[in-house]
Amino acid sequence: MKKTSTPIKVRYQETDQMGVVYHANYLVWFEIGRTDFIESLGFRYHEMEQQGVVSPVIDAQLSFKQPIRYGQEAFVETWVGEYDGLRVTYYYAIKDGDGNVAVSGSTKHVVVKKDSFRPVSLRRSFPEWDQAYKQALGEA
Repeated sequence: MKKTSTPIKVRYQETDQMGVVYHANYLVWFEIGRTDFIESLGFRYHEMEQQGVVSPVIDAQLSFKQPIRYGQEAFVETWVGEYDGLRVTYYYAIKDGDGNVAVSGSTKHVVVKKDSFRPVSLRRSFPEWDQAYKQALGEA
């Protein structure tokens, strides 16, 4: 199974009054990790969007284990956990500089036509993405 680890610079504006990263920012960090993961496969979201499709989030799950604070190192570990040709679920572990998991979670996406939001089969329309996801899962 393929995984990426993306460093995150914890910015002051991402923290709350306690100096802890505000919970909604972890979703932004998930997106940073996901984008890095996709680029590691050799693709870019904007290239798919130029072909008239988008990949909205249809579900998001987060579990908070310990805080990340301003000044700490943080890394987003990202991998594909589920893929069926239409939907892909990415999993994430946000870790501190010592490798401790602070936040874990997942986001599920479906590829749809940009103008109608009708689902698009990656197997048929984007076979190279389909193959890359299968390889990332260790299936191909």
